[in-house]
Amino acid sequence: MSKATSRSTIADVAREAGVSKATVSRFLNHRDTLLSPEIARRVEVAIAQLGYVPSPMAQALKRGRSRLIGLVVADITNPFSVAVLRGAEQACREAGYLVMLFNMGNESERENAGLQALSSYRVEGFILNTTGHDPGAALETARQGKPIVLVDRRHEGLDVDFVSLDNTHAITVCGQHLLDAGYRELMLVTEPLGKISARIERTHAFNEFIRANAGQVSGRALEAGGQAELIASLKALRARAMVATDGGPGVPAVIGGNAVVTLRIVEAVEQLGWRLGTDIGLLTIDDTPWAPYIGPGVSAVSQPTDELGRLAAYCLLQRLQGMDEPAREMLLHGTLVARGSTRRTHTRRPLQQDD
Repeated sequence: MSKATSRSTIADVAREAGVSKATVSRFLNHRDTLLSPEIARRVEVAIAQLGYVPSPMAQALKRGRSRLIGLVVADITNPFSVAVLRGAEQACREAGYLVMLFNMGNESERENAGLQALSSYRVEGFILNTTGHDPGAALETARQGKPIVLVDRRHEGLDVDFVSLDNTHAITVCGQHLLDAGYRELMLVTEPLGKISARIERTHAFNEFIRANAGQVSGRALEAGGQAELIASLKALRARAMVATDGGPGVPAVIGGNAVVTLRIVEAVEQLGWRLGTDIGLLTIDDTPWAPYIGPGVSAVSQPTDELGRLAAYCLLQRLQGMDEPAREMLLHGTLVARGSTRRTHTRRPLQQDD
């Protein structure tokens, strides 16, 4: 029993069985037909006595395959990242691969570190949902022959498979829903754009929607800074809605660019003493588990996160199996889930200029 208290090695097994390490290796790789029954039995008994468990990694590397997929995400606290990870991990597991995760924590300078760390484990390919601020790191990985699939965020100069929500469609669905509900003063609130393609695409789509529907609706996009700035912007938005004279509800509506910024909007609305669906409309990209339980329920465009993760994994597995086609772009549509935060109520309290 004392021999099994620490992790045994192949050398320990060979010593216990009185054979060479090569003989133990043959047994472990199911080549015991090359061994006599007596030697095979000695090795089997030694393994049982020592509680020896061979390293899957070591065995895979000996065969030239690690069967590991590297997944690098910008922020594991973002519900979108978690949901995509779940779909990708399940698809990889079903195909006999394991996923190794590296979380950048929204620190763009860690992108290269993440790719290098995962490469040291000889992962066979990468699924990236990163900031894209360090395109050189991903380009170097691609030059090494490792296939890459991007999720949600593009990388400048990197011509690889790309899987994402159709951001233009999602924002157009949001805008049309709010317009149909009678809202005439809109604002998109997004995290700072930087080089994040998803945020840039959503902002561009929002501005295009406002331009295409000029005369029916007006609005602006806000890159959310501090909470004080967000509160001031919401108050200004509501003041503009108060002077509507086209029969509109006199209530503004906000589109949250993702779940993270939507929580900040909810916090600001609470600090202002407003009620969702009564004093301000709210619609968000990303339908989270908590969305139905905030106020009257937060309307959302639900992203097909599980499908995005699975599709990214399938694309990568196809590349690993030798597919050599031009890079593909796959954009999936979200689904609008309407709740109380965008349903105008008839018990709306009078708007005050200083609210």
